[in-house]
Amino acid sequence: MAFILNIETSTTVCSVSISQNGELLSCKEINNGYTHAENLHVFIKEVLHEVSLDISKLNAVAISKGPGSYTGLRIGVSAAKGLAYGLNIPLIALDTLQVMTNSALVKEAKGEAYCPMIDARRMEVYTAVYDNTLKQLKKTEALIVDENSIKHFSSFNKICFFGDGMQKCQEVLGQLKNAEFIDNIFPSAKNMCDLSYKKYKEEKFEDVAYLEPFYLKDFLIISKKG
Repeated sequence: MAFILNIETSTTVCSVSISQNGELLSCKEINNGYTHAENLHVFIKEVLHEVSLDISKLNAVAISKGPGSYTGLRIGVSAAKGLAYGLNIPLIALDTLQVMTNSALVKEAKGEAYCPMIDARRMEVYTAVYDNTLKQLKKTEALIVDENSIKHFSSFNKICFFGDGMQKCQEVLGQLKNAEFIDNIFPSAKNMCDLSYKKYKEEKFEDVAYLEPFYLKDFLIISKKG
């Protein structure tokens, strides 16, 4: 029997769940801007309390490692590493875009390919393409969405786009005849449960000392002149 704490903080959503053998037991989440610092540890306590589970009984902790927000990822990964180290339990890392695709598949989306998009800046998104078995078909990248860049999506008979990055780019993506759009898909710890349990059974664990968030792009600090 494996109890896994799943943490998702890669976007404006702060989400925490407890799963048992890959099945969701409890989840707390909020999408109200970057409130991770205030809510993350509160949500961890709440989900543990809701299922009457002492934190010492956890078998592993899983973190959605990115790509996504620098601030959100830093907070989530730091918390997950601290818990794994303090409790001496395995640390599992999941790809955020794969977690989002798992969310779309749960909604029974039908397509040849699935393209999660996380809002970056302006017309840029963090994205990849998966099939309905979560096999990655196109590599993870930071993509500026315009009439030229969307052409490499046209090779699929039907491709489903989703995520907050899709929303801002929908007008451009709508030029694709093979495009379908799925609303209300965001990274959630609810949809980490089966993925984290699979890695737990396969013992695909991270080195707590060396795991870093997958930022995809360097974090830039712009200083004021003068």
